[in-house]
Formats: sequence, structure tokens, C-alpha cells
Amino acid sequence: MTFYDKPWEQDEEYLELISDLIDRPEVQKLDEIVHHHHTTRLIHSLNVSYNSYRIAKKFGMKSREVARAGLLHDLFYYDWRDTKFEEGSHAYVHPRIAYENALKLTELSELEKDIIIKHMWGATVAPPKYKESFVVTMVDKYCAIKESSTPVAYKWRAFRNRSAH
Repeated sequence: MTFYDKPWEQDEEYLELISDLIDRPEVQKLDEIVHHHHTTRLIHSLNVSYNSYRIAKKFGMKSREVARAGLLHDLFYYDWRDTKFEEGSHAYVHPRIAYENALKLTELSELEKDIIIKHMWGATVAPPKYKESFVVTMVDKYCAIKESSTPVAYKWRAFRNRSAH
């Protein structure tokens, strides 16, 4: 699997869990927003959702809620580099905005709420309440690092290969 693969496209079970959300215009709009410099917010959300879902499924956790909350965890539309809030930092504010936006699309369980609100733990103080929330939180960090660094690594390798010849 490479950085640009979209393994969720081949996973019918996963797609069924998010089918009522993925084609919604509010979710599709995320594909117009650059996120972590090299991807879109929709691709990031799908990366987080699908990788978290696979872990949750493997370990007998609530994979449906993980898949759905993972998809909705960054459901906001502003550019965090430009927009500032009086209520606090982007790390504190955007999960609450994403939660409010997600409520407009679907009902959310307490677990899904915790996943969305607490996914920035580490940059915020309140820890996740559920093991599923920890999974999404850690996968979100992993995906952010991978999405930010992989294209740079590809460019570096190509540069080194050209220099070696």
C-alpha cells in the first residue's frame, strides 16, 4: 500500500457503514480543502476513518462508530492557518465545530461524540473516555504525520537518485 492508495474503495463492509454520509455535499465539500499540505480534508478523514475502523474491527471494538466518527472528526470548512477564535486554539475549537456540523447530518452516540470532541487530545487537556476514542486520536496523529511527510520523502528520494547518477 502506498500513500496514494485508497483501500477503503474496495472494502464493501466499510463503505456500507459510511454510505449515508460519504456522498453528502457537506462531506464531499471537504475534498476542496487542502489539509496537511499534501492532501484534502476528505482524504485525511477517510484515512483516519478507515485505518481506525480496521484496528477497531481487529480488536473487537465498536467499528461502526469508529468508522463514522473518524469520517466526521474534521468536519469544518475554514482554513485553520488563517482563522482565529476567541474561545481558544484551533485544536480546542475545531472538534466542537466538527461535532456541531456532524449533528446536522446524523444522530451521534456518546461514543461518537467523544471520538470527535476528544480527537485532539495531546494538544488539548481532556483525555478520551473510550478505547475507541484513543484509537481514532492516535490514528489521526499517524495519518497527519504520514500525509505531511510522505510526499516530501518521495521528493527527497527522487533528488538523491538524480544526484547519484
